[in-house]
Amino acid sequence: MELPSRYRVIETRIAAVDLDDAVRLFLDAPASGDRLRAHFCTTHTLVEASDNPRLREALNHEHAIAAPDGMPLVWVGRAMRQPGGRVCGPDLMPLLIDRARGQGARHFFYGGAPGVAKTLASRLTERFPGLIVAGTHSPPFRRLTVDEDEAEVDLINAARPDYVWVGLGSPKQDLWIADHRSKLDAAVLFAVGAAFDFHSGGLSRAPRWMQRTGTEWLFRLLAEPRRLAKRYTVTNTRFAVLLAGQILRRRPVRPD
Repeated sequence: MELPSRYRVIETRIAAVDLDDAVRLFLDAPASGDRLRAHFCTTHTLVEASDNPRLREALNHEHAIAAPDGMPLVWVGRAMRQPGGRVCGPDLMPLLIDRARGQGARHFFYGGAPGVAKTLASRLTERFPGLIVAGTHSPPFRRLTVDEDEAEVDLINAARPDYVWVGLGSPKQDLWIADHRSKLDAAVLFAVGAAFDFHSGGLSRAPRWMQRTGTEWLFRLLAEPRRLAKRYTVTNTRFAVLLAGQILRRRPVRPD
């Protein structure tokens, strides 16, 4: 399978895809035999990656699809004349689940607070009759022992999923996928984070017009000010500074 071209934003190679491209790519993965990993990047992700070599390596892996979740990443891509659009985990999840029903695809939901993965699977099954839920599991928040981790890998593989949806929060979920990709048989591992809370009913999403205009962050900030205030002030400022430095160095003018 030919993977999409990529363009560099700060230190991360972002896939030049839109939502339809991504759905088609992941639908084809089980039949192609590819073993992909999907990450959904915001400005916060890229700032974290600039400080965290493990995260940067995970996002830049040759089989990783680091999709542009945040609109600023899409705007940077357009400035570089790269194709694509916003690819958000909560948007991709229902689209892929809907279309993959015709292929008999099997889905495993891993993560979330206790009970969230089961609630998510139940709600999606109601919404998409015929959805095959291979399994659900919400791991403890603490660090797992080696034996516990091996048991969870065995649990997922025994369920024979085509897709594993991982909701552990960023960057934990991205690092988990990088560490477990070689151990899991599923075609694609998705680091979808807030999709678990949105589609299980735990959180409400911003109106569509805010999602399209890049102001969804404001809606989320008002909903969770204590948790997100630093992310949307300090982190976004750092992103602007790092991006300005990249532009001044003229590093991103050609795709990888």
